[in-house]
Amino acid sequence: MATLIDLRRRIRSVQNSQQITQAMKTVSTAKFRKAHRAILEARPFWHLQPETMNRLAFWAAAVPHPLLARRDERKIQVMIVTSDKGLAGAYNSNLLAAACSFIEDKQKSAEVRLILVGKKAVNHLRKTALPVDRAFADKTDRLTREEIGELAEFLMRQYALQRIDAFYIAHNEFKSILGPRILTQRVLPLDFDPGPEESATWIPDWEPEAARLVRFLLPLYVESQIRHALHESQAAEQAARMMAMDNATRNAGELIDSLVLQLNKIRQAGITRELVEIMTAVEALRQQA
Repeated sequence: MATLIDLRRRIRSVQNSQQITQAMKTVSTAKFRKAHRAILEARPFWHLQPETMNRLAFWAAAVPHPLLARRDERKIQVMIVTSDKGLAGAYNSNLLAAACSFIEDKQKSAEVRLILVGKKAVNHLRKTALPVDRAFADKTDRLTREEIGELAEFLMRQYALQRIDAFYIAHNEFKSILGPRILTQRVLPLDFDPGPEESATWIPDWEPEAARLVRFLLPLYVESQIRHALHESQAAEQAARMMAMDNATRNAGELIDSLVLQLNKIRQAGITRELVEIMTAVEALRQQA
């Protein structure tokens, strides 16, 4: 049976842990608000850009551009975006499970190469036999614009030189505070095969000519989709950590209440026992007298 000293030590330990989880929740809340504001401002552009680029590719299908070429998926590149830190519930484990399932399915017919963003992805997949072309650990929230641009240029060069036939991004998209949505989206090649009813509406009247638009917009599209995945992942990570730390703080409070109740019961039992002993001693002295 636990003694009073053991219980007091355990209560202090849980209280210290509760203070840490409360502080982490506060930090995650501030980071989440900043990330959420950023994605809300940019989401209309990010979400409409793929459809716009598909329309552009359909209109400019005759333009001989290497990023518009479509081939059978014999070699694919998969970019997996996780966090560097844990304490975010099932944020990383669910994403890695979905990404591994996707990779296993693609490996049946294609060679898979990886780009890993986040320490959790690097630690989870570094022991596999899959080749890793790029790995970014300890800096998922600090990737500079130059690094994102260099990564986009590398991917476009790989696709243009036919070293890969498709490029996918697996990441968490912020849906609500209760949980993110796991997405595996294809960035390259573009899907510009409209249905028979849509083909008439897919012919825009744009200027300048298709070749200039394609040369300018396709690199911008690839870079912006990578940035989209990183920003969505940041918002989803902070939301998941905020909820995890809130649950941990609440659980610590419930544990403290339980320990305090147990401490009071033991202390009351000790007081009652001492009173009984005193009363017994008084009664014994009275009988002797």
